[in-house]
Amino acid sequence: MSLDRYADAVADLDPDRGEIETAELVVTDDVLVKAFVLGPDAELDAHEHADATNVFHVLEGEPTVIRDDAEEALAAPAVVLNERGTAHGARNDTDERAVFTASLCPLP
Repeated sequence: MSLDRYADAVADLDPDRGEIETAELVVTDDVLVKAFVLGPDAELDAHEHADATNVFHVLEGEPTVIRDDAEEALAAPAVVLNERGTAHGARNDTDERAVFTASLCPLP
């Protein structure tokens, strides 16, 4: 049994253009780590978590990360801190899939 939860979880995820597929990597009483695989032209709408910190880890591709009024295309590897109450999201402006994890803690 491998300790790595990433490779197997996203290996078969291949979203179509404009689609997002997800996989839960870790779920405990106090943290959620979820992988987001964005197909070309897909967008995870900006949203916020009032009671939790959210951290994006860009692992594949070059998603454009949105935080409040700022946007930045980030190539893997990259880490983005989204403080509690900060609007955050991402989109894929490329023709390849983009993959990032989002760690949310504490869970609301």
